[in-house]
Amino acid sequence: MSERPMIEVRDLRKIYRTGDVDVPALRGVNLSVSRGEFVSVVGPSGSGKSTMFHILGGLTPPTSGSVSIDGRDLLHMSDADRTNLRKTMVGFVFQKYNLLPTLSAADNIEIARDIAGRRDAMDEQFQQILKLLGLERRLKHKPRALSGGEQQRVAIARAIVNHPAILLADEPTGNLDTENSNAVLGLLRDLNKRLGQTILMITHNPEAAAYGDRIVQMRDGRIVE
Repeated sequence: MSERPMIEVRDLRKIYRTGDVDVPALRGVNLSVSRGEFVSVVGPSGSGKSTMFHILGGLTPPTSGSVSIDGRDLLHMSDADRTNLRKTMVGFVFQKYNLLPTLSAADNIEIARDIAGRRDAMDEQFQQILKLLGLERRLKHKPRALSGGEQQRVAIARAIVNHPAILLADEPTGNLDTENSNAVLGLLRDLNKRLGQTILMITHNPEAAAYGDRIVQMRDGRIVE
């Protein structure tokens, strides 16, 4: 028997209501992502990429269809169970780093542990991840003292500090120059290979998409390739 997918989406639809007009964002999306797979989702603005991202992360409900995360039916969970899944199973990385400016890098990472109710010390594996990210000497710095690439690495560390099964990355290199973009994408690839992290990355950049194991093309709310 084959291993069940980490992410399974069937006939996913999302319609936004604008006045008296229905605006479809997703038009029957089907997608299966295997455990440990790195999938890049590409497409122009308005293709439905970010809408799918927010539904998979339990941040917004779909209009219809089914979403399964590691065999768990996301759509029929209680709000509390969906919140707990976000805390424990899914890490988020956004184009805008979303770091709290008054906190140090270490505290920005620690806040994710606090939200998840973690009280144990960071384990040795995560200390190794901090070294991999090149952050062990930058943890006391606040975001304003960090470069864009360093801020994104802090955001990645925060996303994976609780060892989530899935990492959802929405345009993670959109605000970075080429050198930092390549560094961040290489780190994501390294995390995928070393830790077996399942990664779904949204990007409009074909060069960034090439870091994935598989590229999924979206257009007009559908997967077209």
